[in-house]
Amino acid sequence: MGSTVAAALLIFLAAVPAALAVTFKVGDISGWTSGIDYTVWVTGKTFRVGDTLEFIYGLSHSVSVVDKAGYDGCDSSGATRNFFDGDTKIDLTTVGTMHFLCPTFGHCLSGMKLAVPVLAAAPSPSTPSSPPSPPSPPSLPPSASPPANGTPDSETLTPPPTPLTPSSPNAASKGVMSYGIIGVTMILMYGVMT
Repeated sequence: MGSTVAAALLIFLAAVPAALAVTFKVGDISGWTSGIDYTVWVTGKTFRVGDTLEFIYGLSHSVSVVDKAGYDGCDSSGATRNFFDGDTKIDLTTVGTMHFLCPTFGHCLSGMKLAVPVLAAAPSPSTPSSPPSPPSPPSLPPSASPPANGTPDSETLTPPPTPLTPSSPNAASKGVMSYGIIGVTMILMYGVMT
């Protein structure tokens, strides 16, 4: 059974990095409600194609997807989508700014609106290129001869080339590494506990 669990865990950990998209709970613990400055909430966050916005709200609220004019004028009459379910998940599918508001009378005017700048999806982690092939050993000048014992002098040795490494890994590769470390830790802990 232990090997089955370990195999399942490894398969899970291999699949997780493929889903690097982020779900943002709008308003964090407060959710989608009156009295929150959503302009401040957006600050410092990076939204990308593939991410999801989750709006959690009570019965007196809803979510409308509007254009910039609707956002600026708090007018939901031209909304492209309306949601009333209390837990709305909206996938970010295109680059550009998406606009949302609560169409309940007075709510948008009191600040219950959200503009989200969406960037292109994060590039997948690049595979480092293979290191260049080592240079051929230097040839001895015609007047020089190899040492009698067959071992070259330390002056004629050249160190092997060092492999190329990325100078600054992106967030995706750091996340993959974190999942790897977590997976190894979980497997080791499972082995200790059984």
